[in-house]
Amino acid sequence: MGRITALIGMIKDKASQGKAALLSSNPTSKSLSFHLSILRATTHDPSTPPANRHLEVLLSAGTGSRATAASAVEAVMDRLHTTKDACVALKSLIIIHHIVKHGRFILQDQLSVFPASGGRNYLKLSGFRDEKSPLMWELSSWVRWYALYLEHLLSTSRIMGFFVSSTSSAIHKDEYEEMVSSLTNADLLRENDALVGLLQEACKIPDVPFCGGNSLADKIIRLVGEDYVSSVNELYTRLNEFKDRSSILSFGDRIELVCALNRLESCKERLSVVFRGIWKRAWIDGFWSLVREVKGMIGGLEDSNEQIGRRGKGYESARFTDRLVIGYGDAVRFSSGRFSNVDRFNYPVSSQTTLNVL
Repeated sequence: MGRITALIGMIKDKASQGKAALLSSNPTSKSLSFHLSILRATTHDPSTPPANRHLEVLLSAGTGSRATAASAVEAVMDRLHTTKDACVALKSLIIIHHIVKHGRFILQDQLSVFPASGGRNYLKLSGFRDEKSPLMWELSSWVRWYALYLEHLLSTSRIMGFFVSSTSSAIHKDEYEEMVSSLTNADLLRENDALVGLLQEACKIPDVPFCGGNSLADKIIRLVGEDYVSSVNELYTRLNEFKDRSSILSFGDRIELVCALNRLESCKERLSVVFRGIWKRAWIDGFWSLVREVKGMIGGLEDSNEQIGRRGKGYESARFTDRLVIGYGDAVRFSSGRFSNVDRFNYPVSSQTTLNVL
């Protein structure tokens, strides 16, 4: 059954690519050229993630006009929403993740405003099922989780005012810390909560498939692991800011902060297992020490865990549930945002873990 499924997938790939190649032979058909690259990047083969050369062609849409970028994003979304194959869906989601991380602003912007029905199912994959084989069934759970994770990533980016982990530009660390220090307590708490929520979603990553597809899983783990590093960098800055403000936080703000830090600490073990080797041990140990230090500095709440537990659920459900609702009107827009002309300062991440932070 597995061999038959693979053969059918190869035939579909050859047929669709052949048709697209004929149509894209017209030098004026730029959108068809992107369509062909998408087909080549999203084959039915579970053993190969999208090739870098195809991803580069798609990212080049960010160097053209807004219409060109919109055409490329529309082609990716069309591929994602019309396929019933788990491999094709996962590879389409990997492309979306690459746009968020490496795309130019014009391409990211078109992704953020792509028409959708809104709600918690922006990518419309919560009910995805591919039952052709045991492997496709396992990969279907990855499709559902990965789509939800990317929805969280877009939602967090909307709250932060920039695309988390984007490498498209940089900002000096001192200048960025000054920006964070200018935030109100409410904004700082809201961003902190969004980042913690993103890490909580990352913790829900499925186990590596037993039946194959490891290269796809490894690629996704790598991408999400880089987001993890970026999120921790963002949290580092905000937790240090909370240290400076510990004596002036209101009682309600302190409760809210402790609730978020408790949720963050609940992710520690799972994050350490899934993303081991992506960061230096001393760096991540320093981060968790900072989490404990901030909890200690806000004073007196450790003895009121029962009260915090009762009120924490109310804070999480009443104040922040709207952060996951992404629709056409809620897209990640930057034209008038407070970080519209800047991005992050980024730390390099490699397979040898060459991270030098703090």
